[in-house]
Amino acid sequence: MATLDEIGQEKQRISERLARVEAERTRLADQLNELEVAERVLTRFGGTAGTTAERRRRGRPARTAPAAGGQRAAGQRRARGGKAAPSVSLSDATLQAVKAHPQGATANEILGHLSKEFGMAVRPNHLGIALQRHRRAGRLENRDQRWHLPPSAGEHSAIAG
Repeated sequence: MATLDEIGQEKQRISERLARVEAERTRLADQLNELEVAERVLTRFGGTAGTTAERRRRGRPARTAPAAGGQRAAGQRRARGGKAAPSVSLSDATLQAVKAHPQGATANEILGHLSKEFGMAVRPNHLGIALQRHRRAGRLENRDQRWHLPPSAGEHSAIAG
């Protein structure tokens, strides 16, 4: 009979401990939720006076890059249309799309590549801005309405000499 009493006491002790752990878990979950709310408020309204004026002038502040872990934190938003934000920037994806077409690519071919390979729905004017930015920086060339990578220095000297 003593064994049954010991088992009953052990069950009672474990149930009390479980109740304490559950109460602690609830308290920590509430605290985490409050911190996430505070983080969202600070992200939205925080900042210095200079950035507030700049934000009013330009519209919304720029969003930060997604976490490297691949999973979004509880407060992060999705891109428009409910799709997850792409992991690669439009600028980098544009260069990769042109590299994938060794004979050069039209803007429509680049749009298709971005859609197929990266799952990006890019507006044509945004793609044009990215392409022109690369052209001005010397990373791309536009010949016969096709975008090409510029010849490297080694290829250029071999052709000239």
